[in-house]
Amino acid sequence: MDKITPIESYINNSEPKNLKEQIIERAKTFFREEIAESHIQNTKKLKLSSFNLNPFLDKYKANFLTGNASAKSIAQALVYPRVLGSSINTTFGNKLQKFCSTILEGYASTTSGIDIEFIDTIDGRRKYCQIKAGPNTINKDDVKTIDDHFRSIKNLARTNNLSIGLNDLIVGVFYGEPNELSSHYKNIQKNYPVYIGKEFWHRLTGEENFYSIITNAMADVASEFDGSALIEKVIDELAIEIENALED
Repeated sequence: MDKITPIESYINNSEPKNLKEQIIERAKTFFREEIAESHIQNTKKLKLSSFNLNPFLDKYKANFLTGNASAKSIAQALVYPRVLGSSINTTFGNKLQKFCSTILEGYASTTSGIDIEFIDTIDGRRKYCQIKAGPNTINKDDVKTIDDHFRSIKNLARTNNLSIGLNDLIVGVFYGEPNELSSHYKNIQKNYPVYIGKEFWHRLTGEENFYSIITNAMADVASEFDGSALIEKVIDELAIEIENALED
């Protein structure tokens, strides 16, 4: 069994940057340069053609949001959900693999189908981990893919006389709470552990509050970005497109 590096050695490490500090700094840089920058560029690209208009609902949503169905209100009802919802969530999900290789490069796995490997600071076992973003970010096909990968690893372990238990093959979910896990994750849990949010980061780093630390670090980066002027500009330009479309 691999020896666990005591958490005290991370905290009191005499090196300039210990492992947890590296994760935090890399995560902040990644969020700033990859997530936020992509979000800004995707927002700038929004045009009328970016949306699937619904003539039955668009004016209703505009009225519900602002109390009127002007072109600007319709634009607001279209832009806000995209910019603050699907756009940033999609960006984060699409860049998750790069996040793993960048922020968690010290845990990178050479095992096919596994994102990271690490020594669990709670039970002392080596974990073979597939990383997922949040509690609702997988579908039915993902469940089968994960199961197939884990079955292959178990077969390989038997062939090579490696000691890999069922609890050593895990899914790690970056954010969320256990009670938020979708039914797809619950299907995985029938055979393999799923560690989400606080527990995942605790097991990875040995720091019980690391989840709060890293999410607060992201909040620090977020404070550097004020997109209000950009959003207003996009809405105004979209409103002009909507007015022209309504006149045609």
